[in-house]
Amino acid sequence: MAKVKTVFICQECGYESPKWMGRCPGCQNWNTLVEETIRPASSVLGQTAGPVSKPSRLTDVILEEEPRIKTEMAELNRVLGGGVVPASLTLVGGDPGIGKSTLLLQTSDQLARTGHRILYISGEESVRQTKMRATRLGVSSENLYVLAETDIRQIENHIEQVHPEIMVIDSIQTIYNSDLSSAPGSISQVKECTAYLLRLAKQRGIAVFIVGHVTKNGALAGPRTLEHMVDTVLYFEGERHHTFRILRAVKNRFGSTNEMGVFEMKEGGLVEVANPSEIFLQERAKGAAGSAVTASIEGTRPLLVEVQALVTPTSFGNPRRMAAGLDNHRVSLLMAVLEKRVGLLLQNQDAYVNVAGGVKLDEPAVDLATAISIASSFNNQPTKVSDVFIGEIGLTGEVRRVSRIEQRVNEASKLGFTRIFIPQKNLEGWSSPKGVTLIGVESLTQAIKMALGSEKELNEPDFFPSDF
Repeated sequence: MAKVKTVFICQECGYESPKWMGRCPGCQNWNTLVEETIRPASSVLGQTAGPVSKPSRLTDVILEEEPRIKTEMAELNRVLGGGVVPASLTLVGGDPGIGKSTLLLQTSDQLARTGHRILYISGEESVRQTKMRATRLGVSSENLYVLAETDIRQIENHIEQVHPEIMVIDSIQTIYNSDLSSAPGSISQVKECTAYLLRLAKQRGIAVFIVGHVTKNGALAGPRTLEHMVDTVLYFEGERHHTFRILRAVKNRFGSTNEMGVFEMKEGGLVEVANPSEIFLQERAKGAAGSAVTASIEGTRPLLVEVQALVTPTSFGNPRRMAAGLDNHRVSLLMAVLEKRVGLLLQNQDAYVNVAGGVKLDEPAVDLATAISIASSFNNQPTKVSDVFIGEIGLTGEVRRVSRIEQRVNEASKLGFTRIFIPQKNLEGWSSPKGVTLIGVESLTQAIKMALGSEKELNEPDFFPSDF
C-alpha cells in the first residue's frame, strides 16, 4: 500500500509546501496554507487511463468546421465566438449575485426549447429552490433536467442515464471527489474535479459550463491552472446597484478574446442590449463641464462611452486621484502630462474620473477623452455634444495613432456625432463618412485648444499660462 503524504497548499495561488508557514512564499498572503492529503499514485493512474491514442501526421488530419449550437441571445453567441461548441469546457466567473446562475439557467431553457437535452446540476441549491428561480424567470422546458448533487462520481452516473448534450455545473467549488480527503472548494478538489469534467466533455462530446467563484480581488478562486485547463473563460461583470451586466471573454480557443456582450438585469431575468453605445450615452448631461465621449474597441465591437471628470481644489496636503472604470495609474500619468506639457496647474487639485455605465476601459485609445474631460472640468468649460475624442497620449504630449479607426468613426457617425478628434496619422489613406468632420491633432495642447478654446484663443500662444 502506498504511503499517504500530506502537504500544505495555499488556497490562493496553489503553492505547495512540506510544512506549514504563516505567510505563503508564492502570493505573500497570510494564513492561506491548508493541510491536504495526497492520494496514492496508483489511484491516479487508474482514473486517467482511457482509450489508447496514436500520433497522426498533421497532413493526414481532416479539417472539418466545428458545428456550433446557437442560443437565442446574440450577445452570448458573439462572446462565445458564434455559439456553443460541442465537447467544450467553459468557465464562467463573476461576483456573488451578479447573475451567473440566471444567465446559465436562461440559456439552458432556450437551448432545451430548441430540442437539445440539458442537465443543470446545482451544488448550492436544492431542486425545489432551482424550480422557484426557474418559475420567476419563466423557465419551463421538458428537455431541461435539474439535479442537486455534489459528488463527481454520482454526477457521472446520472450522465449515463440522461445523456445530455449540454451540462451546467453550479458551482465547481461545491463539487468534490471522494477519493480526495480535502474539503470541497480546496485547491486539490477544484483541480481534480475540473480535470474530471474535462475528460467527460472530450470523451462524450458534452458541452460543459462550470460556474467559478471569485476572490475579493475579482480573480477566479483556485489555482491559475484552472483557467489553462478550460477552453473558454468568461467573466460576468457589473455593479450590483446598476442594471447593466457585461459578459467578457478573456480566453477562447474557438473565437476572439476580449469579446464583450452587454445585458440588462430586469425582473424577469437578463435581457440583451443590442446597441450598448446608445444606452450608455442616453443620460449624458448637455453643457456639463468635465464630460467627453470616446470610442473604445471591445473585442470586435466598437463601443461609445462617456468619460467624466471632476477636478476640485484639495483640502489636504496630498491631492486625491481616484478612477472608476480606468486604470488609476494611467489617470495619474495623464494628469502629469497635462501639468508638464500643457501647463495646467493640477498639483493642488483633487481629481475624480469615472466611466459612465460601469464599463471598464483598458486600452490607450481613451487617453485623449480622459485628458479632455480633466481639462474641461478644470477650466469649467464644456465640450460640444457632437464631439468624440479618440487617441493615445505619449509622455511628451503627442497624440499617437490608434488601431481600427474606421470602425470607431463609423460607430460614432451612426449615433449622430459630427465632429471627431483623431490622431493626425490616422487621417491618411481613407475618407470620413458623410456628414462627419474629422479633425487630426498632433499634440494634446492642440486638441484642448480646438475642443475647449474659442476662435480668438486658438491664435493666442499664451492660452495656457504658467499660472493657469
